[in-house]
Amino acid sequence: MNIVVCVKYVPDAQSERTFQESDSTVDRDAVDGLLSELDEYAVEEALKIVEARGEGEVVVVTVGPPAAADAIKKALQMGAHRGVHVQDDAIHGSDAVATSLVLTEAVKKATDGSPELVLTGMASTDGTMGVVPAMMAERLGLPQVTYASELTVGDGTVTIRRDGDTASETVEASLPALVSVTDQINEPRYPSFKGIMAAKKKQVDTWSLADLGLEASQVGLDAAWTTVVTFAKRPPREQGQIVTDEGEGGARLAEFLSAQKFL
Repeated sequence: MNIVVCVKYVPDAQSERTFQESDSTVDRDAVDGLLSELDEYAVEEALKIVEARGEGEVVVVTVGPPAAADAIKKALQMGAHRGVHVQDDAIHGSDAVATSLVLTEAVKKATDGSPELVLTGMASTDGTMGVVPAMMAERLGLPQVTYASELTVGDGTVTIRRDGDTASETVEASLPALVSVTDQINEPRYPSFKGIMAAKKKQVDTWSLADLGLEASQVGLDAAWTTVVTFAKRPPREQGQIVTDEGEGGARLAEFLSAQKFL
């Protein structure tokens, strides 16, 4: 089975993220980036499916600036077979709608128009919107099943388990399909030394908008349906209230929780 995994290069959450004054977009030059951790689960699940079947390939697709190649590199080191990087200056500032359009056309081109299974993470770790997979499914004309914590590929079908707050659902869709997975579905592997060395020889195609048959007017800030109007730096956290227990700590704690309406 040939599986396409869509991944995102995101700012490292451990670093202090800032925005550009010029257009209110994330200043990617000011912070390190990495493969979105939630996408690692999608890569791992794709690898497990192909390994279990003993045939097929895992193609990793991403959209982003030159540094986004690092996200592909990580997936290739984990074991993905080849990568696709859509890179074009006009894409800068694209919203979820435009991003779904670019990813959709990239998936079509990577699979000659016939994807068998498309996997994504449940959301990116920066925007955390989780809407791009649904938009892609609509554009590709595929059934979509979301938030999979378990995934089984059968003969012409894909079955998932989706865990809610009060119940778990089993949902089945016909293939081809698009599935988004949660961080409960598996434990992503660490790249081995062998995998790191092998990744250096794997194919990575770099495509522009023109390669996908798209126009610059369809993406970027000017085509975005949503705009960041303004932003402000979050004020520093204030020091919390310190209570020294001199025999009445329990009562003071209860008073504090009551004042915060936790009791």
